[in-house]
Amino acid sequence: MASSTDTLQAPVPRRTGARIWNRTLSVLMAVFLVNVALMIATVAINSFAKVWRGTWLPDGWTVSWYADAWKEFQLGGLLIVTFEVMFAVVALAVLLGVPAAYALARRDFRGKRLLLFLFLLPLLIPPITYGIPLATVMYQWHLAGNLSGVILANLIPALPFVILVMTPFIEQIDPNLESAARVFGARTRHIFLHVLAPLLAPGILAAALLVLVRTVAMFELTFLTAGPDSQTLVVALYYAMFAPGVRTSQSVDAMAMVYMCVTLVWLLIALQFVNPTQLVSRVKEHPQPA
Repeated sequence: MASSTDTLQAPVPRRTGARIWNRTLSVLMAVFLVNVALMIATVAINSFAKVWRGTWLPDGWTVSWYADAWKEFQLGGLLIVTFEVMFAVVALAVLLGVPAAYALARRDFRGKRLLLFLFLLPLLIPPITYGIPLATVMYQWHLAGNLSGVILANLIPALPFVILVMTPFIEQIDPNLESAARVFGARTRHIFLHVLAPLLAPGILAAALLVLVRTVAMFELTFLTAGPDSQTLVVALYYAMFAPGVRTSQSVDAMAMVYMCVTLVWLLIALQFVNPTQLVSRVKEHPQPA
């Protein structure tokens, strides 16, 4: 009887340890989120503060710093350049990435694993690692310092991302649908436009929105390849904070809030159409034999 009682009571320490571990993780996560929220709140409050001398709240409130930041940092032009880079990178990444993902999903050839490994490299290693030699080559070939150079640099991590996101979507489509369309005389272009494209629309939308958010936040490659007239909002924010000269902290914080709002808007739009858990949990579904 004693041995059976010990057996029943054995899992109790494990459950206690699991509860302690879960509570510890919850506390650490709460502390992290509170710190992030306080930092964002500090920047937001300072962007509306007339004067803030270390008290809990400023002496007064104003929105004039946003108007000053708009004029001083030329936020209108920066937003135009940012949107041009965003949509150009998304369009090129989708146009080139979807056919490449289709080839990888439907074809089995020698060197396929090596090619997939090369696609993974820009996503696994820090952008600054390959960004410096990339920028050096681009400047030597007179490709950097303009808008096209920034788009090309941002396309390097965006294209593999689209390929890796789209490949599972394509693998889930039954190849018999394409074979049936070919039997009825459809060409490859018509199959892709009228059969595959409607089925791949959710995946294409997910990949496009995620690439868009990544491009807005891409600092390293844009910083290394941008010129005076091709800076995006995140690069201009860096120069506003660290470039020589006297700038009011409220104007810089107002610029930071504009950048955060732009990024947050696109992120919320992406989350309306994309479920991140579905992207990491998709597995290849083999058709069941008849």
